[in-house]
Amino acid sequence: MSSHTPPTDVAPGVLACHGCDLVYQLEDVPIGSKALCGRCGTLLRRHVANSLERSLALNFAALCCFVIANAFPFLSLEVMGRIEGTRLITGAVALCKAGMWELGLLVFLTSVLFPLVTLLGMLYVLLPARFAIRLPGVALVYRIVCRVSPWSMLQVLMLGVLIAIVKLLDLAEIIPGTGFFAFIALIALTSAAYANFDAAALWPFSRPAPEHLQAGMTAVQKNLIHCHTCALLVPADVARESDACCPRCSTRLHLRKVNSISRTWAWVISACLLLIPANLYPVMTVIHFGRGEPSTILGGVIQLIDGGMWPLGMIVLIASILIPVLKLVVLVFLLITVRRKSRWRLRDRSVLYRITELVGAWSMVDIFLIALLTGLVNMGTLASVRPEVGAIFFAAVVVTTIFAAGSFDPRLIWDQEEEGQ
Repeated sequence: MSSHTPPTDVAPGVLACHGCDLVYQLEDVPIGSKALCGRCGTLLRRHVANSLERSLALNFAALCCFVIANAFPFLSLEVMGRIEGTRLITGAVALCKAGMWELGLLVFLTSVLFPLVTLLGMLYVLLPARFAIRLPGVALVYRIVCRVSPWSMLQVLMLGVLIAIVKLLDLAEIIPGTGFFAFIALIALTSAAYANFDAAALWPFSRPAPEHLQAGMTAVQKNLIHCHTCALLVPADVARESDACCPRCSTRLHLRKVNSISRTWAWVISACLLLIPANLYPVMTVIHFGRGEPSTILGGVIQLIDGGMWPLGMIVLIASILIPVLKLVVLVFLLITVRRKSRWRLRDRSVLYRITELVGAWSMVDIFLIALLTGLVNMGTLASVRPEVGAIFFAAVVVTTIFAAGSFDPRLIWDQEEEGQ
């Protein structure tokens, strides 16, 4: 960074990269720019002008749209003069009534509860920061938001809604309600709120003495521990005195994720085993005029392609089959290369991990599709959709792969470089 960059609202400081642990003296980042790690490419900071004000306004507007989207009718289905209306929560309720309470709970958590907790939590954190007031438990609330926000899957739900609408066009007339349009606005506002949030405006970076800095060193080499919640760099001896908790946000500190390799292997093996029944057993049965037969995930893809909806079929194929399988393959590859202390293409392996972590949630689209169809198409022998046991196994695959990616510590990839120096 050059010394003549425009002044910013956060003082320059020191931070460690989440992806490779390299320590940076981060000078002023120009407004509208972002700083990336020169070694692994991980985002260090995105500097947004008036971040607190923008994030606060966008999260409040998103909360209003969330209330409207859940309070008003979402979609209605008209078949031969009979209209079946739904709300956003109807799919989760329908799954529970069908005896699939595990699926219903998962859909409720990822489409209603966790998005609501994220919005309320961000407002609770941003309000005292913007207006300089003191509220109890701000750090705790922010930690909760950091934990649950990856499980807020509104964008994935939106894709499931679009697939459901296209799939039902030949069966009946789809009537969007007020909740549907509010949900579209909610997606746009939550995406904008995320893009305008600058964590450095909330948690200023560490500012150690200049003599403490040396280019090209990691936090571990400096005897520092990096807090993953507020980015504070804590001396290891201070962490031991405070029972390994961050003195600023009280997050548990660790040099590396505890038992990262063994926990990741456990989740990966579990997902591989669950993947077999998830693809062998049917995930749902579509009944039309009293007739219907169960279909597997692959069978549903074939039906979409045979029906001329091949773009839709390809989306389901990629999200429901290719992504889970490739995610497991990548994680096994990363685990083996870390175990063998490989120094081969370290940056590319870091990029692979970030992609794996990013796309994992999109496999939930099939679960949301089943929930939407179960709640929307509920007209007895005339037309109905029934979830099957394969959906539970597939949901378990999605959850375990997300946990597997979250258990892996990407800094282990780069630890091999320090050991080789």
